[in-house]
Amino acid sequence: MNPLPFIARQNPTGALSDGRLLQAILRQDLGAFAERCFYDVAGGRDYLHNWHLDALAHHLTLVAEGHCKRLVITLPPRSLKSLYASIAFPAWMLGHDPHRRIICASYGRGLATAHANSCRSIMRTPWYRALFPLMRIDPRKDTEDEVRTTRGGFRLTATVGGALTGRGGSIIIIDDAMKADDARSDALRTNVNDWFDETLLSRLDDKRSDAIVLVMQRLHVDDLVGHVLKAGGWTHLNLSAIAAEDMQVPIGNGLFHFRKAGDLLHPEREPQRVLDELRAAMGSAAFSAQYLQEPVPAGGNMVQWEWFGRWTQLPEKKDYQTRIVQSWDTASKANELNDYSVGITALVHKEAIYILDVARARLEYPALKKRIVAEKKQWNADIVLIEDKGSGQSLIQDLRADHIYAKEIKPEADKVVRMSWCTAPIESGAVLLPYSAPWLDAFRTEILAFPNALHDDQVDALSQLINWARTKSNYTLDNVR
Repeated sequence: MNPLPFIARQNPTGALSDGRLLQAILRQDLGAFAERCFYDVAGGRDYLHNWHLDALAHHLTLVAEGHCKRLVITLPPRSLKSLYASIAFPAWMLGHDPHRRIICASYGRGLATAHANSCRSIMRTPWYRALFPLMRIDPRKDTEDEVRTTRGGFRLTATVGGALTGRGGSIIIIDDAMKADDARSDALRTNVNDWFDETLLSRLDDKRSDAIVLVMQRLHVDDLVGHVLKAGGWTHLNLSAIAAEDMQVPIGNGLFHFRKAGDLLHPEREPQRVLDELRAAMGSAAFSAQYLQEPVPAGGNMVQWEWFGRWTQLPEKKDYQTRIVQSWDTASKANELNDYSVGITALVHKEAIYILDVARARLEYPALKKRIVAEKKQWNADIVLIEDKGSGQSLIQDLRADHIYAKEIKPEADKVVRMSWCTAPIESGAVLLPYSAPWLDAFRTEILAFPNALHDDQVDALSQLINWARTKSNYTLDNVR
């Protein structure tokens, strides 16, 4: 490890640049301490310092000193937030006060355990033990779930949504409350927010003076950050990849970083070209939430009509990468109050999807089966996709009994999440519609209203088609069977 980068920043004259000065800096400055930790846990990656890391260290130091009791930090992925919040910060606090009782929670056991093991490895290093001689790990309690000090303090590992019966802490750190793919699920978001209100808040040892730190990327307007900010009383350090307005950000010692609208957060790591590529790959909605920290409200903004491409001429169906695919979302009953059954026919050519037709009707089971057979024959479809639930299960079995192959699709996540996976290919122009068709107006109305429309069967059939196609970019008819 080369200590010169942060010694140079802290001691530009070079005076007393020896081991004692380094130790003094590491003890006093959380940012320098976190940088030192980086070299032990980063696996040989280069450390690139940036002002936002000073801002992170400053705000976490305010928590450690008792000046901030509720802190929210929002910033893009891969910005060293976990190194600072879940690894270096707990180790640094326990070094200064081995009586501290710290709970660190993340959305998944694997992620929480990885952070715990990195923190434990730091506290075992010779340089850490020399830095904090009074801080010692109790060998009777040194596990992935909990590392306890000989003074009774600890770093306890927890998962968001898990039980904390009988356990409490003076500082609780929540690092990534949920996965990005889960954020569009109303049920999963509600579970996280309820866990925070009903379980986590009660785990503070002293609710008047103890602290909670929440650090994550924004994922939805009603994610845990949105939930706590509505309640008020939180300090919010908001670090977007691109500044939306002029601002000044405290970075410690009475200093501020002055950021102009349009300034990039860390151009040395993520220049504009990289951010543009991320936006294209993720789609505007996901990029706006995770990188700009501005989640887009649901209700017509998930997909924009101008994102769809238009076709006037179809590619020739002459190789195995060009197939006619039909995607069906089937209803179980045909009365007026139930959803439609919808079949979307498309020509899938390499990475592009050309929508040819949308069949939409309320049909009882026998008529529905006949319609699927007729649509397959009319378009000479190579593949028929049917969701494997409800009436779809019987359809798959009956069609196969009649020697008509149907590919069963087992849905993953809820329909909003499944559609969110489709926004990037739609926005990139990979999904093309005809300029005119009798079904186009109804299709447009439902797509733009989702997820607040009365019906969403066309959306379900479309997302099923796109999600299948994007995982089958190189396929043959044999390997889809």
